[in-house]
Amino acid sequence: MLRRGERAVVVGLMVALGLAAVAGILSAPTPGMDDRRLSTYLAGPNGAKGLAQALARLHVTVEQQRRPYFDLAGDSVKPGSHTLLTFLDVAEPTSRERVTIRDYVSRGGRIFVAGETGIEACFGYSSRRLRAEGDSAVVQFAVVRRLPDAARLVWRIPAESLAAATAKGTEDDRCPPRAGMAARVDTLLRTITGGAVALRLRYPSGGEVILLADGQFLTNRALKETDAGLAVLPWLLDGGTRRVTVDEYHLGFSEGGSLPGASWGWLMTHPLGWAILQLLGVGVVALAVQAVRFGPAQHVIERRRRSPLEHLDALAAGLEGAAGFDPAIQLLVAGLRRRLSRTGAVSPGGEREWLGALELALPTPAGRAAARRLQSLGSSPGGAARVLAAAQTVEDVWEQLRPRTTRDRS
Repeated sequence: MLRRGERAVVVGLMVALGLAAVAGILSAPTPGMDDRRLSTYLAGPNGAKGLAQALARLHVTVEQQRRPYFDLAGDSVKPGSHTLLTFLDVAEPTSRERVTIRDYVSRGGRIFVAGETGIEACFGYSSRRLRAEGDSAVVQFAVVRRLPDAARLVWRIPAESLAAATAKGTEDDRCPPRAGMAARVDTLLRTITGGAVALRLRYPSGGEVILLADGQFLTNRALKETDAGLAVLPWLLDGGTRRVTVDEYHLGFSEGGSLPGASWGWLMTHPLGWAILQLLGVGVVALAVQAVRFGPAQHVIERRRRSPLEHLDALAAGLEGAAGFDPAIQLLVAGLRRRLSRTGAVSPGGEREWLGALELALPTPAGRAAARRLQSLGSSPGGAARVLAAAQTVEDVWEQLRPRTTRDRS
């Protein structure tokens, strides 16, 4: 058992660990803080959750696509003009998917592509970084003044390069432009030097492609700290857009996964998860502290269970010390009644009447005399000698009730 000073140490340590857990809640990293994927699931500075929330405020349904793009509408079905497929700086889809997306536009579908995805090559353009890794260009816009500097530009792929790429492989391997020349090409955003940052391509079939070279215009940080949202959101809403489908599959958010993995990921990334882990640590440390012995073991009285004989001796000593001779005789008579009953259970009280009936039922004069003597011992004065005489009389009555052959054999 811990002494007062030791308990104070334990309580102080638990309080300190509890304060550390509270501090962990306040300082735990926000999910996706260091994640650079442009995903609508991430609320960090490089995520795009703010874009999805802004579209929802404008009554546009945002849907996260978590499957490959192999199940787009067939050739006989015209895509809906109010739906916009969005690819936000995704990892390069497979050739088969890029061909499917290209054919989707040729049937009148609308897509929005941000960053370098490989999809823009299916329409004759590419997203290229400026000369050096750290170079950027100042963006010029008619109304909005505060925009991020562009680190990438949209370039038209030369015709000879497209011909060479087509000659090297099949359509499914290289995704050459098949949607025909765009009926109209609009420059939505350019730098002060004339480089195109965003283009809109319109096709005779009604298809539309918006190419944004630099995905940083859509990050949560850019939407919060600059006027990028005022420039980009009208592009997404133009044409009566009512549903925006965002490709999350190629950003690593597929439908697969396990519950333990998701739970562990939540514990490691969510502030409440950090708090739960730290509280579990507090509990483990508290158990460890309770298990440590501070100082030598204290000597205590050893307690062991009494044997039946010791219990009987203690009961006799207690009755003798309390002068409980009458209760002792009553217990002896009750024991005799229990031994003679059919069920082994008797109700308390009525010993005198029972002894009177027993006297009449005994077949021998010695037995009837023993029953009368047992009645007189219950009301006569005396101490331990009277109790001993009652015990001997009970045995005499029991002997008289046993069969003759049993008594002779014993």
